[in-house]
Amino acid sequence: MRISEIFNKKEVVISFEIFPPKPNGDVNKIYNTLDELKILNPDYISVTYGAGGSFINNKTIDLASKVKNEYNIESVAHLTCIKSTKKDIDKILKLLKNNNIENILALRGDVTGNCTCGDFKYASDLISYVKMYNDFNIAGACYPEGHPACITLDEDIRNLKLKVDCGVNNLVSQLFFDNNIFYNFLDKVYSANIDVPIQSGVMPVVNKKQIERIISLCGATFPKKFMKIVDKYEYDAIALRDAGIAYSVEQIIDLVSSGVKGVHIYTMNNPIVAKSIIKNISSIVSCINKRSIDEFGRN
Repeated sequence: MRISEIFNKKEVVISFEIFPPKPNGDVNKIYNTLDELKILNPDYISVTYGAGGSFINNKTIDLASKVKNEYNIESVAHLTCIKSTKKDIDKILKLLKNNNIENILALRGDVTGNCTCGDFKYASDLISYVKMYNDFNIAGACYPEGHPACITLDEDIRNLKLKVDCGVNNLVSQLFFDNNIFYNFLDKVYSANIDVPIQSGVMPVVNKKQIERIISLCGATFPKKFMKIVDKYEYDAIALRDAGIAYSVEQIIDLVSSGVKGVHIYTMNNPIVAKSIIKNISSIVSCINKRSIDEFGRN
């Protein structure tokens, strides 16, 4: 099923992100994670493209296929393009189709200092190319605090509009920790006549190293309220984990109660965290989706 169809059926879409093991990693660990995530009945699971965006030794398709065809959960395969030729993308899209994978998240990928670009410079170029196949639901990424490569948020939203015009069916946001930042972003997006479903990206932060990595990679803003939690519990791993989960739960409840179309949880392959969050939000999400179905029936 295409993800756009899920959005048409549900008021709130809940999904998870996982990443494949390293080339020499233990694949059984991710299978154990999937066993745990399956019980939570997510609407879909996305699989990242692997370190460096390289297709060599990439297990994304194998894992996305397993999610879809063995676990019977809709899957989304990440696809980056910065180092790819059209021939490379043709090969990958053929493999995706042969594995019954209907959904991709189209990304540019990280630009390194010695990056030699292939046939695609931007994610919008990849989106336009994939759209010609007409075989896939295409998701795109959006950045509530602006893409690091853009000078202003307005510039980034103009680029986002281009991606949507090129064929994006739905959007998934980069992680954020202040919901007001996301709401302000949505106001700007809607003003730009972008009308595809947008999921909010939430990452439960359960250790201080995670915070340092997030800051170095995407520069997300950490509210004072959140940093008080970190400062208070940073030397107690269990307390910090539980506080981080509680913060994410509060964040998600506010988002779905405010009408956000969905939540994409960056699980970091940690089923314990995912299970704790779903336990605390499942009744709220079910209530919203049930009310939507009842209202649809009355109409």
